[in-house]
Amino acid sequence: MGIKSALSRPLAAYVARQYARWQQDPVGTQQQVLRELLRQGARTSFGRDHDLGAARTAQDLAARVPVRDYEGLKPYFERLKTGEANVLWPGKPLYLAKTSGTTSGAKYIPITEDSIPNHINGARDALLHYVHRTGKSHFLDGKLIFLSGSPALESVGGIHTGRLSGIANHHVPAYLRRNQLPSYQTNIIEDWEQKLDCIVDETLHQPMTLISGIPPWVQMYFDRIVQRAGRPVGEVFPQFDLFVYGGVNFEPYRKKLFETIGRPVDSIELFPASEGFLAFQDEPGNPGLLLLLDAGIFYEFIPAERFFESNPPRLTIAEVELDQQYAVVLNSNAGLWGYSLGDTVRFTQKYPFRVVVTGRIKHFLSAFGEHVIGEEVEQALREAMRQHPEAEVVEFTVAPRVSDDPAVLSRHEWLIEFAHPPRSLVTFAEALDAGLRQRNVYYDDLLAGNILAPLLLTPLPVGAFQRYMKSQGKLGGQNKVPRLSNDRKLAEGLA
Repeated sequence: MGIKSALSRPLAAYVARQYARWQQDPVGTQQQVLRELLRQGARTSFGRDHDLGAARTAQDLAARVPVRDYEGLKPYFERLKTGEANVLWPGKPLYLAKTSGTTSGAKYIPITEDSIPNHINGARDALLHYVHRTGKSHFLDGKLIFLSGSPALESVGGIHTGRLSGIANHHVPAYLRRNQLPSYQTNIIEDWEQKLDCIVDETLHQPMTLISGIPPWVQMYFDRIVQRAGRPVGEVFPQFDLFVYGGVNFEPYRKKLFETIGRPVDSIELFPASEGFLAFQDEPGNPGLLLLLDAGIFYEFIPAERFFESNPPRLTIAEVELDQQYAVVLNSNAGLWGYSLGDTVRFTQKYPFRVVVTGRIKHFLSAFGEHVIGEEVEQALREAMRQHPEAEVVEFTVAPRVSDDPAVLSRHEWLIEFAHPPRSLVTFAEALDAGLRQRNVYYDDLLAGNILAPLLLTPLPVGAFQRYMKSQGKLGGQNKVPRLSNDRKLAEGLA
């Protein structure tokens, strides 16, 4: 056992005890976080505009601060970009996390001196909980890689600005830097395919023990390794036994990814975002992610089916129910107030509070009134793959196919890239339809009433999604393919 591995165990036990303390009173912990946020927020331009100095409770906050997305708060973010201080949080941000936006181009999310520990400690504590729960720590003595965006930073209004993963790269603890791959020179390469080749060059003969990243981009890395070495990833890296991932539902990728590895490895799921590090898998084998309630974020939850109402209910952690869909709203020490994250979650457990990420509140399919969400299509796909174990899916998306002919019914179109197709596309499509009907009563009613026809399954050639993402300048990094859409833009781009 190496020194890093040995020293991690007492640290892991200490961190687990710290978490156990606030988990004893999660509601009180959130109330304490809110009080501190309001105290600090009252000293800002936003606080004066919204009378935060007079707010004491979650109800006071909801009465003064409406729910807004990035566009709604953009005037304040634009002031940050000029270098103005005390806009959303006392002082100036340490960083602006630059991320792609769907309506306004690039988004600039503030990261403050108070919020940066949330981003850094969240990932660290996920690994330490794994060490504490399993006793496995030897991965810390090998080589570690996170497939991320470039760590190169620019200056906007005198503030360091770049991708979140690049910012986090500058805060890797010194004791892990010698373990970390790829090199800085490789990591700053902007072209994803060129960068991927260089990453393979640097890692192919290294004792890799931990590999992390968004599953579809990790799969690309693994495919390059197999092409180069002619062997499964698990043979190329015999010490690799911990995969850390986040950003998308892992299930559609699980089968192909582990077949590429060639043997079982442990995994940890994270729930990171530019706006904050929200949760991680603290119990191996438990799909629920521990919601971080003591990390400078006060959470509000809006029932997903009521999100688009003019004045929807905003629930605290004390008011949520199990197995309900909620849109996540953040108030944080990054200076986010009533901020709609865009993600939806479902609580699997309370005390401690654990969630699974179920999709995006704006990424749903309701062209015909069915309001299908990401979790439902992913579960339907998983069930179809269970019935057709020979099938391997690389990527997929679902779009409406609206008929112009009154004699022809409209329907959903599933565009799926298979690594290995099912023996029968017809029965696979039938299994998809049955799985979705079972999970969404509105979709079931539409098919039963002959308003919609059974879905159309369109198999795509290998590499179709990669080519599309490349054409949009979104290949690699933190970019993700939308599971659902209410128009044909993505579907037509893949055709």
